[in-house]
Amino acid sequence: MENDKIIAAVRQWVETLIIGMNLCPFAKRELVKNRVRFTVTEATTDDELMTALQTELEFLDSNPSVETTLLIHPKVLRDFDDYNQFLNFADRFLAQLRMGGVYQIASFHPDYQFSGTNPGDAENYTNRSPYPLLHLLREKSLERVITDYPDTDQIPARNIELMNRFGQDKLQAIIQACLDGSGHN
Repeated sequence: MENDKIIAAVRQWVETLIIGMNLCPFAKRELVKNRVRFTVTEATTDDELMTALQTELEFLDSNPSVETTLLIHPKVLRDFDDYNQFLNFADRFLAQLRMGGVYQIASFHPDYQFSGTNPGDAENYTNRSPYPLLHLLREKSLERVITDYPDTDQIPARNIELMNRFGQDKLQAIIQACLDGSGHN
């Protein structure tokens, strides 16, 4: 039951912030086609999360009908600095598995902070999520949508401008509404 609530919060975040504000113009199509996998791991250590990551990558390899996975890990890497360090290990792990270039990991965390920003800067909300998660993407699919989409290099600047327009308080309220299960579209 708890995992259902976690998935519901993350799905609402995807629908409200990522798709609703068009932060990722490629996400809606995959969500509508039910090709996004939301999964929660019970991992409580980095090693357990690495095992869950490998399992999920193997799942994606075996299930081409699933385009992408949001691997939600609410019990590990709650501290953003620890999470950020883990990402380096995860990228090396992809290479060890010979899956670098096949998959890519996008990072989202409740306390996400880009280098050179302050913790309260609204632009950090482009990568803030209700729970820590690893977004596993298929490289070929990503390359294809980037080729087909005009001005992909403008997406980050547009997203930063949008986040700054909304402001930190409004964006935090949106994420809190996802966690509370209120304000669902």
